[in-house]
Amino acid sequence: MTILEILANIDHSSFQAINQYAFKWLWLDILGVFLANYLVYLIVIFLLLFLLRFKKYWKMVLKALTNAVFARFVIVEIIRWIYPRPRPFIGENINLLVNKVNQFAFPSGHAAFSFGLATIIYFYNKELGVLFFILAFLVSLARIFVGIHWPLDILAGALVGIFCGWLIQKIAKKYFKKIA
Repeated sequence: MTILEILANIDHSSFQAINQYAFKWLWLDILGVFLANYLVYLIVIFLLLFLLRFKKYWKMVLKALTNAVFARFVIVEIIRWIYPRPRPFIGENINLLVNKVNQFAFPSGHAAFSFGLATIIYFYNKELGVLFFILAFLVSLARIFVGIHWPLDILAGALVGIFCGWLIQKIAKKYFKKIA
């Protein structure tokens, strides 16, 4: 058995371990759909409201949103173009709680966006950053639960968001001292 086959087996079995609970309890299904589809919007709204209250954090919010958008809409799309991996509901017997998405799955854009925000916020404020990492994890786990991402899609998206955040922080510190 090759390493790729082992990873595929782990990916499929961990997906089944999470997705098997869909359609078991209505409250869990509602929570899963909310976390998977809507929590990201609430995170952004919270971040903007936070900015209104604490204007001194405008650099953090600007960098966090820039990083999240760059990770999601540039890096994720490049990777999806290079490696077009189908979503779990294509040819699989899964519990799908949301509408089918007409995009490739790898890497997860939601994970890249959420972890991208969390990474920049963590550089500025550790406690708030940990909260955002927890929220990013909940969004990501819910994307598996509702049946639209494989666990490795989530892991790759998280790594994209974290790496982009780290890179943007390094570049800002080196070349843009006023916004670092």
